[in-house]
Order: sequence, then structure tokens, then C-alpha cells
Amino acid sequence: MIERLQTIEVRYDELTQELMKPEVISNIKKTLELTKEQASLKEAYDAYQEYKKIEKEIADTKEMTKDPELGEMARDELAELEQRQEQLEKEIEILLLPKDPNDGKNVIVEIRGAAGGDEANIFAGDLYRMYLKLAEKEGWKIEVLTEDHSESGGFTLISFMVKGENVYSKLKYESGAHRVQRVPVTETQGRVHTSTATVLVMPEAEEVDVEINQSDLRIDVYRSSGCGGQGVNTTDSAVRITHLPTGIVVTCQNERSQIQNKEKCMQMLRTKLYEETLRKQEEELGSERRNKIGTGDRSEKIRTYNYPQNRVTDHRIGFTLKQLDRVMEGDLDQVIEALITEDQARKLRGE
Repeated sequence: MIERLQTIEVRYDELTQELMKPEVISNIKKTLELTKEQASLKEAYDAYQEYKKIEKEIADTKEMTKDPELGEMARDELAELEQRQEQLEKEIEILLLPKDPNDGKNVIVEIRGAAGGDEANIFAGDLYRMYLKLAEKEGWKIEVLTEDHSESGGFTLISFMVKGENVYSKLKYESGAHRVQRVPVTETQGRVHTSTATVLVMPEAEEVDVEINQSDLRIDVYRSSGCGGQGVNTTDSAVRITHLPTGIVVTCQNERSQIQNKEKCMQMLRTKLYEETLRKQEEELGSERRNKIGTGDRSEKIRTYNYPQNRVTDHRIGFTLKQLDRVMEGDLDQVIEALITEDQARKLRGE
């Protein structure tokens, strides 16, 4: 552990020196690159500085325990310092765990109504609102990419981008089947129904992450439909792109111009291809994908939202919270923290 911390310290100091050089300061791209690298090391670097400080204080305090007058007070202080050192070592262990390279990325989220007909689509709308409220709390920005409204309310499909700090690190556990248990508005007998909606969270892919050959694309334009103001149904602004080698299809009609819709489609396509690449890599690694919390499979039931009992349960870690009303208002902190903590614990155990 100490060797790794020393390596981080050396690199952090090197970056500090680099960032002071005139030729680096004048190069915005290089400055951003080095600043980003240094920021990724800062937490571990700061923890190591504190660790060294505590080590010195422990050594000094041990000397003081030999003093006849100060010995008892020094022993009490030594016990506190050693307890803090032990706690800091646990924190550092977590800081040194392998980082998910996608944690700092924005995400594209897809929510679909699944089993349960109209009620499933209504629930898909409720989940979208939940993430919208969460984004407001976190200071993230949401940008709708595609939305297919259901006649009864909610969505058969809605896809949107979430932009902000470390979005993927908090939303990556949301992929899977979300199950709702409640009395639907369409139910006349007052019976509780069970329905599902699926969520897929994908880290946003940049152009450097995925190479797309234009000859592999079929691009169709058509007239927009639905809510969209005066431009709707007057121009062929909606865009559908089919990636022929994989059969992946993306559509966008939320922007006014065909060019903007095409840009959004390409962004979605890159992200879907990147997600597919990550999935294949993890499958090749075998057990790694099975051992982590959630496989990202839409079919995997990850959470139940029980309205009659105001209860939400995450089945992957056996976590239950009787605050469903607050969760649906975007108060997901306790659920997300529980998932992160369990994920870290599994990694520390080498799973």
C-alpha cells in the first residue's frame, strides 16, 4: 500500500511541476489533460499526506509516553492516533481500488415500459420523473433524446442524456428490470398489480472511443410527429440511423433541424456501440461481469417499488428502505450509497 502511495505522490508532484511550465500553460489541451490526471490522484495524495503526518505524531507520542509526568496523557493520545491511523488505512484501501474508467462520464439512459401494458408505461414515466428529480438535486442536466408517449400516460420508450460530475459512477447500478407493485389507475376492483419497466444506463462514448465507418450506416429522414411546435409535420427533420453490421437502430426527432437530430443520433449510436464493446469485453473476462452488482441485463430484476407498503427493495444487496415516497421524489442517496459500499466491499474481498 505504501509503495503505491509513494508512486502516486511522485507522479502528483511531477504533474505540479509540469503545470507550471510556460509551454504547458500556453497549451490548453495539454493543461486540461494534466489537470484531469492530477485531479484523479488528489484524493489518494491528500490521504497519504495525512497518513505520514499521523505516523510522525505516533512516533513523537510514543516518546512522550516515557515521560513520568506526561506519560498517561500521551498514552490516551496515542490510542486515539492509532485508531485514526487504522481508520485511514481502510479509507486508503478503498481509494486504491481499481477505478472504473467510465465513472466520470455522462450517460445515456433508456427507459421502456415492459410487462404490464399501460401500467408498465405509466411506471416508465414515473421512473423518468424520479431520475429527473435526482438530477435536479445533484445539479445534473437532462437532455431528452427520444420519447414515445403512451396514450394512457408515461412512455413506451424514453431516452435521455444526463450530464454532470461523475454521473456514471452513481447511475451505473440502475440498469435492469424495475418492478412496481400497486393498484393501477385503470383497476376498478382495487387489486394490486405487478408491472415492470426496464432501464439501461450507458456511459457516453466520445469519438475516440468508437470508430464508425460511414459506409456501414443507412440514414433515413422522415417527418416528425408528436409535440414539437410549428415545425412538426412540415419538414423531414426526424432522423433514423441503422448500423448495418450490428442492426442497431437509433432515432431522434426532438430537435428542430435535421442536422441537430443527426448529431444526436450519432451520439446515441456511438454510445450503444461502446456499451456493446464493453459487454463483450466483460463476457470474455468471464466471472467479472457475473460477480459485480448487476450485469446491466434488462431482464435482471434489480428492484421492487411496493406502493401499498411504501417500500423499496434492492434485490441485489438485500437492501430495503420504507421511504418509497421520498425515493420517487429523487431521494435515492441511501440506495446508491448502499450499492457503492457493497461494490467496494466485494472488490476488497477480491470478488
